[in-house]
Amino acid sequence: MLHGASTLPNVLLNLVDRFLKRAIRRARVPVKNESNYMSFKLAISGKGGVGKSTLAGTLARLFAEQGNRVLAIDADPDANLASAIGVPAELRASIKTISHEKELIEERTGARVGEFGQVFALNPDVSGIAEQYGINYQGVDLLVVGAIQRAGGGCACPENVLLRNLVSDLVLRRNEIVVLDMEAGVEHMGRATAMGVDLMLVVVESGRRSVETAHRIIEMSRSIGIKHVGIVVNKSFDREADLKWMHEEFGSDAVMGLIPFDARIAEADRKGMALIDSGYADLIEAYRDIQLVIQQRFEDRAVSISTKG
Repeated sequence: MLHGASTLPNVLLNLVDRFLKRAIRRARVPVKNESNYMSFKLAISGKGGVGKSTLAGTLARLFAEQGNRVLAIDADPDANLASAIGVPAELRASIKTISHEKELIEERTGARVGEFGQVFALNPDVSGIAEQYGINYQGVDLLVVGAIQRAGGGCACPENVLLRNLVSDLVLRRNEIVVLDMEAGVEHMGRATAMGVDLMLVVVESGRRSVETAHRIIEMSRSIGIKHVGIVVNKSFDREADLKWMHEEFGSDAVMGLIPFDARIAEADRKGMALIDSGYADLIEAYRDIQLVIQQRFEDRAVSISTKG
């Protein structure tokens, strides 16, 4: 038993409390082995520039590091997930974006891209696309689909139909961890796809515009059937003040983690380097904490590898 603990500065007590909570969480995490892996679908959204691709790529690498099967889908028009995962530049250059593959779109939908008044398949065959166009790096399968037009935006074009069906098929049918990196909002996500998402993570900075965007995303997510939404606070300069604010805005149960501001994150981004490869182990701690919170929520989702075809 510690003597004179009441005289310790509050900041030291907070550090001890955080250390103990982290140790307890890690002790409870189920150990992955060769006979099982986890299966759940995670979508990540937020205002542009808040760091959602960095979060998506880092989580994908961390789950793969444990031996899980992981599929990362980049559905953001400003595709940065490959670099966040750490894919080398020469391999990134070989990645094909599905929305740009005119021949594939026309073959699967039976319609010509850019022409109007056509009859085409609204439920095109999407089998084999992920295997043909995806790449694997450090245990993460990556597929870049590109921009999906917003629902209700008047676009019933063949490329949009193919992308929607492809993402829906991957989310609903893949028996593994799927990490979906999205643009701000969920309007472009069909209801069927949304129903397959187990958790929507909304990344928020400690600014009013970012918080307002998060509220809109949460409202839209629930309106299309996403039942579980969590908040991740990024680029925090004041942990206690930011947590207090976010708890007031979203509720304490909704806040699943906080990532402090660190100039080394921007440095890694400038170098085109994944955080997990940066060599700064302490940078990853906040991301590991978020991973553990997610993993505990889905720790009953262990799937036998022998069941995967």
